[in-house]
Amino acid sequence: MPRPLGELEDAVMTRVWQWNRPVTVREVLEDLQQERSIAYTTVMTVMDNLHQKGWVRREAEGRAYRYTAVSTRAAYSAALMNEAWSTSDNPAAALVAFFGMMSAEQREALRDAVRVVQYDDESATEAPAEPRTERPAEVSAEPPAEVSAPPEAEGESAGRPTPPER
Repeated sequence: MPRPLGELEDAVMTRVWQWNRPVTVREVLEDLQQERSIAYTTVMTVMDNLHQKGWVRREAEGRAYRYTAVSTRAAYSAALMNEAWSTSDNPAAALVAFFGMMSAEQREALRDAVRVVQYDDESATEAPAEPRTERPAEVSAEPPAEVSAPPEAEGESAGRPTPPER
């Protein structure tokens, strides 16, 4: 059962997801320090906690670790949405309310996603003798930016280049 990440956990995971490569505590620390004063040991503890919770895996490199995300931000967001929806006493009403909060662009992304899922469902039940040659437009696994970033994380990395690999 996923639990929402805390503010600092989300800030750390945002970097791990964005950089999409093994990262060190030092790299995350240096990037976080552009926004706030934070100690190395704090970032190290958060990354260790994320490892204990199963959000990142780590591999020893000398006296340090390199951390890699176990899943994508999209998978994390989907798990949270599924958990919230499945605990509702009226799932249909919860979906209607959720859809009502969406922008036109978000609803269009939702329609695209439903088309992809329907296509995948149809493909799974079709006889293999007739392969399909057309597929609906590809939908990114990542939700639109306005959906994927929690309010406290918006703009965290806007305009900053990806740190160099070390």
